[in-house]
Amino acid sequence: MAKETKKDQTDLSIEERLKNLYQLQTMLSEIDKIKTLRGELPLEVQDLEDEIEGLTTRVEKIQAEISDLKKEVADRKLSIENSNVSIAKYKEQLDNVRNNREYEALSKEIEFQTLEIELNEKKIREANQAIEHKTVEIQHCSELVSERRTDLDIKKSELDEIISETKAEEEKLREKSKNLEATIEPRLLSAFKRIRKNSRNGLGIVYVQRDACGGCFNKIPPQRQLDIRMRKKIIVCEYCGRIMIDPELAGVQQESKVVEEKPKRRRRKTTEED
Repeated sequence: MAKETKKDQTDLSIEERLKNLYQLQTMLSEIDKIKTLRGELPLEVQDLEDEIEGLTTRVEKIQAEISDLKKEVADRKLSIENSNVSIAKYKEQLDNVRNNREYEALSKEIEFQTLEIELNEKKIREANQAIEHKTVEIQHCSELVSERRTDLDIKKSELDEIISETKAEEEKLREKSKNLEATIEPRLLSAFKRIRKNSRNGLGIVYVQRDACGGCFNKIPPQRQLDIRMRKKIIVCEYCGRIMIDPELAGVQQESKVVEEKPKRRRRKTTEED
């Protein structure tokens, strides 16, 4: 038995291409509906994860700042101890000065070291206040992280539940759409995806509805409608750029138009001559 060869994309007629494209659109619209069921949950989950990451980074930064401040406090305390040692030494030397110049020099050194102690004590108080403030900030951030983690767990649980309910259906649709994409000419498929991406409702191909485009609902001239029904070439809406097909090819049952009865001719009334 001869092996059945797969029909090449270029061998497909315009009608077959349009039909495949509309089937693909139908599947992708179903996938979009599944995504809509998830609502804003994926975005909310992402926002919460980003916020938690930002808060965690903030806490790490503050902790590093506290560490630097504590080191500064330790260094200034050591400086105070050295200044006290120097002051004690200078005071001892005051008892053995031989002239006023030596006395004044030692007095100035003592005064300088005293000012250094006062400055270091002031800086230590400021650093301790900053440490206290930053510790409160860390506590606040940690509480926020804890709250956001609780919210994240709830949102993730809701999202996982919805995904588990629709996962099998979505995977099935994605597999079918992938197989269908392989039957569509790359240039046409690329154009379709571009149109679909730019369209608000995700429709890249639509059928004619009541003499208008099914995407933007602008009226289509009769000649263009005839070209669409002929299925001899790819026709796009001149207003929104969507690819258009006739309802029959889309498998849509259109409402039959009511044929208005032609008005009967009125007989001319014969006027009687006087």
